[in-house]
Amino acid sequence: MSLEELIHNCKKGDRKAQELLYRAYATTLFGICLKYSKSKTQAEDTLHDSFMTIYEKIGQFKNTGSFEGWMKRITVNTALQKYRKEEYLNVVSENTEEEVTVDDAFSDISLQSLLGFIQELPNKYRATFNLYVLDGYTHKEISELLGTSIGTSKSNLARARALLKEKIETKLTQSIISVLIIISTHFL
Repeated sequence: MSLEELIHNCKKGDRKAQELLYRAYATTLFGICLKYSKSKTQAEDTLHDSFMTIYEKIGQFKNTGSFEGWMKRITVNTALQKYRKEEYLNVVSENTEEEVTVDDAFSDISLQSLLGFIQELPNKYRATFNLYVLDGYTHKEISELLGTSIGTSKSNLARARALLKEKIETKLTQSIISVLIIISTHFL
C-alpha cells in the first residue's frame, strides 16, 4: 500500500491502515518522544497521545509538504502540551547570552549516554535544548511554543548546555579515574 493510500484509508478511519501507519512511523516518533521525556514510560505515553492526535487530525493533512514532518510536528507539540499541563515549564526570569560549548574531547561519549544526560535535564531546559539544538527551532519560535520570552529561551539553552557539559565532564573524569585504577592494579 502506498503512503497516499495509507493516508486516504486512515482518513476514512480504517483501523488496519492506522496500524500500518503506526508500525511504519512509531520508531521514528518514539525517538522524538524520548528527547522530550524523562523516562521511557513517559515517552511511550507521549507516543500514544501523539498517534491519537495524528489519527484524529489526519483529515487536516492536505498532501502538501512532508507527511512525516507533519507527524513530527504533532509529536513535538504533544510533548510540549504535556509539560504545560503538568506545569513543568516554569518561566526563568534571568537572561543570559552565555554560550557554552562542548569540547571535541567529549565526542567519545556514547549517544546512549548523551541521551541519558539530556533526559536528566530539568524539563524547561530539556525542552529548549531539544527544540533549538536537535530540532532546529529559533529562539523566537521556541518562545512562542513554550510561552516564554526570547531571552528566557536563550537563558534556558545556555543553562542546558552548561549542565550537559558538567555531566559529560564528570563522566569523563570518572572514566579516566577507572582506567587509572585498572592500570595501577595491573602494574603493582
